[in-house]
Amino acid sequence: MSTPVSELCCSPVLAGPLPPEAAADLAAALKVVADPARLRLLGLIRSQPEGEACTCDLTEPLGLSQPTVSHHLKVLYEAGFLNRERRGRQTYYRIAPNSLSVLCQALDPSAI
Repeated sequence: MSTPVSELCCSPVLAGPLPPEAAADLAAALKVVADPARLRLLGLIRSQPEGEACTCDLTEPLGLSQPTVSHHLKVLYEAGFLNRERRGRQTYYRIAPNSLSVLCQALDPSAI
């Protein structure tokens, strides 16, 4: 993805044609979240009491191996959907502020 999701700024999709670069950036962001495991990860992280989760807390609920979960977390992080913080040997993830609202607003500005 060429632009992190937090920096996307585009007209709502239904408001008219998107410029090619904005369409490509939005399509890349949508591809990132179009994976069922990644959608589940976002929900699992958001639903934690502190709004953050360690990789070790996410493997069992997803039923996926640790390397697979780590891969999906890396993709979400690199796309700007997650923030991460290393604490000792563990990495904790949080939903990046406004990262999901960018997608909502692009698809339906009345939803925000």
